[in-house]
Amino acid sequence: MRKMIDLDSFDRRLLDEVRHDNLQPARVLAEKVGLSLSAVLRRLRRLREEKVIVADIAVVNPALTGSALTMHVLIQMQQAGPQTMDSFAREIVRHPEITAAWDVTGDDDFLLKVQVGSMEEYDVFTRRALGEDKGVHSFKTLITIRNIIENELARRPLRDR
Repeated sequence: MRKMIDLDSFDRRLLDEVRHDNLQPARVLAEKVGLSLSAVLRRLRRLREEKVIVADIAVVNPALTGSALTMHVLIQMQQAGPQTMDSFAREIVRHPEITAAWDVTGDDDFLLKVQVGSMEEYDVFTRRALGEDKGVHSFKTLITIRNIIENELARRPLRDR
């Protein structure tokens, strides 16, 4: 396990800012967190090198890309042994409908975030990805009504974040 990185209050404020909008110019970040431009650039470089920031990504509006339905799927495996779990984890990354996945504790073994355009597409996905996997014992689907955080972020213009 990796050692935790020592983060001061400036690092934490900087991380909070880029977590909500990673396109902010460094000069704007410097003003917001109370550091010089060079200090912000140096800290961002260090945070990336030390893998505190692991990716700069875009949050895509699924309604505009044909994937308007979001499901969270709880998976129970037949056996929760390392080989079964590892095999399933390797397999799920091959399905583009799965946009996030977690290995979880409790009654369920995995939690998947699945994005599709229709219930018919979801049916095809579950038959192909879950129904054909002999390691899957059962699954339960939670249909997302709305994403509160992403909806709130989408309402605010980038310059106001």
